[in-house]
Amino acid sequence: MTWWVMAWALRATEHSATPQWAVIDNQEPVMSNLIQPSVFLRRALVADALVSAAAGAVMALGANLLQGLLAIPSALLLPAGLAFFPYAAYLLWLATRRAVPRAAVWVPIVLNVLWAVECVLFAFNASPPPTLLGEAFIASQAIAVLVFAGLEYSGLRRACAIVAA
Repeated sequence: MTWWVMAWALRATEHSATPQWAVIDNQEPVMSNLIQPSVFLRRALVADALVSAAAGAVMALGANLLQGLLAIPSALLLPAGLAFFPYAAYLLWLATRRAVPRAAVWVPIVLNVLWAVECVLFAFNASPPPTLLGEAFIASQAIAVLVFAGLEYSGLRRACAIVAA
């Protein structure tokens, strides 16, 4: 019976100007790596950008003041704070695109997780150790970025894949 169906399908495509069926090549991906971000993902990216920019401004502009309060060197706070600005710009750019590569959304997810790990490593290895306020500052950053990583991952899962035509 399989031979008969294949022969019929072959004859149908030979005699028709437009094929009535198509074979999907298993080697060719059906979906592209592009997604259309959901509203949830866009909001998570914008919120991450706003919080990152605010934290960057506090750390960069208040590095000397924070050094005394947190016992975290201003030589660390200033460049870390400045690093938040291009990151926030990337997040805003990403949130405003109609379609983005899936990997582009993985960038902030991975960076947020790495930042949380760096915060924990710094808190346990800093010499001299941060003050209690410094520990709270570090812990709040670690928690915030993990929350954003989770929200962005959830938004990535909700995003609509753009199917290659």
